[in-house]
Amino acid sequence: MATEMIVLAASVALLVVHIMLQGQTATHDRGLAWNAGPRDEGDVKPLGVLAGRAARALANFQETYPAFLALALGLAATGQTGGLGAIGALVWLIARIVYIPLYLLGVPYVRSLVWVVAMLGLLLMLIRFV
Repeated sequence: MATEMIVLAASVALLVVHIMLQGQTATHDRGLAWNAGPRDEGDVKPLGVLAGRAARALANFQETYPAFLALALGLAATGQTGGLGAIGALVWLIARIVYIPLYLLGVPYVRSLVWVVAMLGLLLMLIRFV
């Protein structure tokens, strides 16, 4: 199986990790009744620092995830897997994994640098695709 497809499968697991972190931290702050309920009340307790960071990290992941999906699937569909595309996919995945604890811990600058590295991974994939 192509490296890009293995990373694609791993990226789904990473998405689930993001969703679970966000959900668990929000439930910790707002309570189990909020989580189990319809969540349509207008007056919602604000999220704490960690839950807010988890929500923003998930949103950040969701902003770039469609580009990764399109590139990985595009490379596979056109038979262009391997080389720079595979390296880019691995760089993207590793950077996105490293990004989570950096964001949750509130580490400035390094977190932004890791985000740039993830974007470079996407760029490598794009170069291989075109």
